[in-house]
Amino acid sequence: MQVTEHLARYRFILFLFFLLCVLPQSILPQTYPDKSVNLFIKNGIDLIIKQEYDQAEKVFLQLEKTHKEIPLGKIYLAAVLIARSYDYQTEYDHDRITSNLEDAKKISEGLLKKDPGNIWNKYFYALSEGYSAYYDALRERWLSAFSTGVNSVSAFEDCLFSEPDFYEAMIALGSYKFWKSKKTEFLSWLPFIDDEKEIGISYLQSAVKHSGYNSHLAVYSLIWIYIEQDQFSKAILLAENALKNYPESRMFKWGLARALEDSNPEKSISVYYDILNSYPVFLKTNKINFVTLKHIIAQQLVKLKRYDEALEICNEILNLKGFTDFEYGKLEDRIERVKDLKKSLDSK
Repeated sequence: MQVTEHLARYRFILFLFFLLCVLPQSILPQTYPDKSVNLFIKNGIDLIIKQEYDQAEKVFLQLEKTHKEIPLGKIYLAAVLIARSYDYQTEYDHDRITSNLEDAKKISEGLLKKDPGNIWNKYFYALSEGYSAYYDALRERWLSAFSTGVNSVSAFEDCLFSEPDFYEAMIALGSYKFWKSKKTEFLSWLPFIDDEKEIGISYLQSAVKHSGYNSHLAVYSLIWIYIEQDQFSKAILLAENALKNYPESRMFKWGLARALEDSNPEKSISVYYDILNSYPVFLKTNKINFVTLKHIIAQQLVKLKRYDEALEICNEILNLKGFTDFEYGKLEDRIERVKDLKKSLDSK
């Protein structure tokens, strides 16, 4: 049930399963051939991982302004908006996100018509469709996510067919192959159902070492895959190594805290509190992350038989007032589970 508790942390990875040998280290990671574009992307992504979303948005606005002929500015502008809202648990700026992704897809399709063999044109299209599927999956628009996701996976596969060492494509495909195989294990007796979990992991491991831009996504995917496989020591090591480069990243702290839950709940609680206390001051009135993290912490306290502290947290959550419609919609089910937890603690 611990995986269920954290579905929100890797919903896109889980979404991928609804769609149907580490390579030599001497190979260099792919980067876009235009050095100025490459610098924009690297700087902007670095700022996203550091949760400096306003600065990242400025970088990608400048990329979009100076390189209108490619869709990367629009794709990563959407990525910033999605990442900020997902991290802060605030409402998505739907109009801006969809407008940027639709424009990016149109630009990508135009480039593909002019030069269908260009690996970057293929990647642009795959990435624009991938972020659209990601956004739909986060909002639980499963039909549109499925449709767009199929297009994205097919396009990423085309990238690898054209260039087998194109590591950027391996990130989405690695997650897809693992989760597809994991969630169709009960069909493994069928001749057309292959077990590609190890291939998926291999893709992600390669992308961690060689990806030019999005290796952090490969790391994040691998952390949760290791957790799914109960390989918690691997997940902990990967998360701790990622946090050496990005010590304030909530993205990696969530994975670390979850991986620690069974082996070291005390430390897990500490990391969860670290996450809770790291949000900007202006978000202190936002109840979604507060309730979510406090509930998880209460569950860990129960493992440690610190029942009074867990009960105090349940009461703290249930005494909260003034939920917005958006917050309550996100928290309704969890609040019921907090009530159940409180009831069980009252009887101890």
